[in-house]
Amino acid sequence: MNASHFHPIIRNFVLAGGLLLATATSQAGSWPQWRGPDASGHVEGTGFPTEWSETKNVVWKSKIPGRGHSSPVVEGDLVWMTTAYETPASEEDIKKRLQSNTGSQPLTLLETVSLRAARVDPETGKVLLNVEVFKKSNPQWVHKLNSYASCTPWLEDGKLYCHFGAFGNACLDAKTGKVLWRNDDKKLWVMHENGPGSSPILWDDLMIFHLDGSDKQSIAALRKDTGKLAWQKFRSGKMNSNPQLKKSYATPILVELDGADLILSPAADWLYCYEPATGRELWKLPYGLLGFSNVSRPIFGHGMVFLSTCFMKGELLGIRLNGKKSPEIAWRARTAPKMPSPLLVGDELYVVNDAGIASCLDAKTGRLHWRERLNAQFSASPTYADGKIYLSDRSSVTHVLKPGKTFKVIAKNELDGTAHKASFAPHGKAFLIRTEEALYRIEQ
Repeated sequence: MNASHFHPIIRNFVLAGGLLLATATSQAGSWPQWRGPDASGHVEGTGFPTEWSETKNVVWKSKIPGRGHSSPVVEGDLVWMTTAYETPASEEDIKKRLQSNTGSQPLTLLETVSLRAARVDPETGKVLLNVEVFKKSNPQWVHKLNSYASCTPWLEDGKLYCHFGAFGNACLDAKTGKVLWRNDDKKLWVMHENGPGSSPILWDDLMIFHLDGSDKQSIAALRKDTGKLAWQKFRSGKMNSNPQLKKSYATPILVELDGADLILSPAADWLYCYEPATGRELWKLPYGLLGFSNVSRPIFGHGMVFLSTCFMKGELLGIRLNGKKSPEIAWRARTAPKMPSPLLVGDELYVVNDAGIASCLDAKTGRLHWRERLNAQFSASPTYADGKIYLSDRSSVTHVLKPGKTFKVIAKNELDGTAHKASFAPHGKAFLIRTEEALYRIEQ
């Protein structure tokens, strides 16, 4: 890997006490991608707020035009997110188009969609730039719980890399908003069924992303400087014959093992490992023919990767890695989220499922420490900051927990609005929190 590029590769370090930790080589204070520099959901620093409401610790609240569930990304004073302007389809058109639908989920159908990127001033909340990246007519439908701007972009070295699934990819100058390149090549088109959901990753000179539709399933890489296709590899594992059970919305992670950079790429029924430079498949691990529509992003630590198989037969897996050789499943647990990602704090693994059941497990063995009901529905992934765990539900209530082998709620913080699906992003000692209706700066 080129040493002049500081990409957030998750690395193993053994300390004097024998504790295996995951760290990242990224610029301090930046939040370049979904779930942070090393995709762990960990925020560095102290002094972050524990309590807030509409009238407490809100520095500003800003309406973001359009609709989207992507999380904010941060580099210094640059704060960006994606959004979409939606023009609904007519009832007649909806009925006509749904005749080809093979699923049974509640869907959103549009006449047109304007896919956009918005820059926000972190000190005032003012929308500084609002750039149309793509405009599509009669776009494929998305699930009612999804949006057309759910993929979190990646912000690096003053450039914003946007992925809108089958609708296209683009790179913007993050200071001016100028679109540097676009790629909506039909070779990268798939039928998502429920809309795009996977966020991109960057490695060296490549932008890498999943395209796991009901029709075709692959992982692809574009050149960061031109947007041209560098490689595309189709999934090789056997899947269920039902097209609806072949799709996936998961985001890959990058890890370094035995001196080699690897892509860990969850898809329907399989976890794949690829060489980032070429896309060469190194191994694949089956987790059964009943794991699909993956949304939850895996995390890495203790030489293991932790992931949820998501829908149908949802299981939480602890997988022990073996470099470029095939790994082994160390343990399985039924405490599996469909949308929220796991959170690793020390030796404990924390998850909350969509129905609001939170659990703490021993990361190395899968042994359950506690399981408690939070009486809410969840989509957003948890955040760890300043010794606390933050879990935000779909009613815009954040449940603040104390980490540990016993369950303890420190605070419950409610904001107006609904459908909190984005994850937190830090700026200084503040949280940037996106709800369905607004973006907040929360700071003591």
